[in-house]
Amino acid sequence: MIYVDAHTSDTYLNFGCEYYFATEKRLDDTVFMLWQTTPTVMVGKYQNALEEINAEYVEKSGINVVRRMSGGGAIYTDLGGWQYTFITPNSDKTIEFDKYIGPIIDAIKTLGITAKFNGRNDLIIDDKKFSGTAQYIHNGYTVHHGSLLFCTDIEEMVRSTTPSDQKIISKGIQSVRDRVTNIKDHLSTDISSEEFKKLIVDYIMGHKANEYVLTNEDKERISALADKHFRGWKNAFGSSPAFSLERSRRFEGGTVRFRFDVKKGIITNCKIDGDFFGTGIELIEKALIGTSYNKADISASLDKIADEISIYRIDKNDLVSAAID
Repeated sequence: MIYVDAHTSDTYLNFGCEYYFATEKRLDDTVFMLWQTTPTVMVGKYQNALEEINAEYVEKSGINVVRRMSGGGAIYTDLGGWQYTFITPNSDKTIEFDKYIGPIIDAIKTLGITAKFNGRNDLIIDDKKFSGTAQYIHNGYTVHHGSLLFCTDIEEMVRSTTPSDQKIISKGIQSVRDRVTNIKDHLSTDISSEEFKKLIVDYIMGHKANEYVLTNEDKERISALADKHFRGWKNAFGSSPAFSLERSRRFEGGTVRFRFDVKKGIITNCKIDGDFFGTGIELIEKALIGTSYNKADISASLDKIADEISIYRIDKNDLVSAAID
């Protein structure tokens, strides 16, 4: 087994590193990585990112959004957790978790913690999830990766991945605390995050210093792959499957309801109704078609027709919040 450390908490560079060793720098042995990220929501390959996150909170808080190459659900990660990756030459074309999860469970057990696999894709302690896993296969190589919650901010996890309704968020925080746990909460002896990392790496590598050190050429290529496949709005949101959604909000001037069809992150159809008073509604519908479904672009499209529309006691910012918040 070969250990690779990208020495970065940049979400996109770490995913770029994974992809690099799975597609270009193909080694003859299994590659193991253990890495951290700044606050990030990772969505699965087949998910609709726009429906899986609290877009307003994520944007305001500077939380990254990235789309994995693997399936599965959305997860929140931060510097309180770790991500692990196995990249293995493999002629098998089926998804199989056990052989990758087993070593992680055994490593956790060395801390005096009994961890188990729940049979789908989660690892649990006392029936509470501390790790989610995912996997994909690319031209004969298997990439298996997963999260390890060590001291992750559970409240931020909920706020990033639930609707922006304070009552829902408050209930969600308690609900998630009942179902999710941090490894650190189960330790009999306190250890730091870096000590935890060393323990996991030493166990997986068998205390052997078999490490591949990235060259400058490697780093340049990883950065290019990160930009091409992972970084930016188009990669995170533009790859979402086609979907329809309805958004509405009540204002002093009445209720405004938007109905959208969205494909690859672009609004392809828009209809507006409600009990408000105004003119230029058809112009709004037309202006939003072809607009990326994000707050900045919707706002910019409405700015272009601001002089042609008038809605009683409802302004442009109200319309934007009704459309996307």
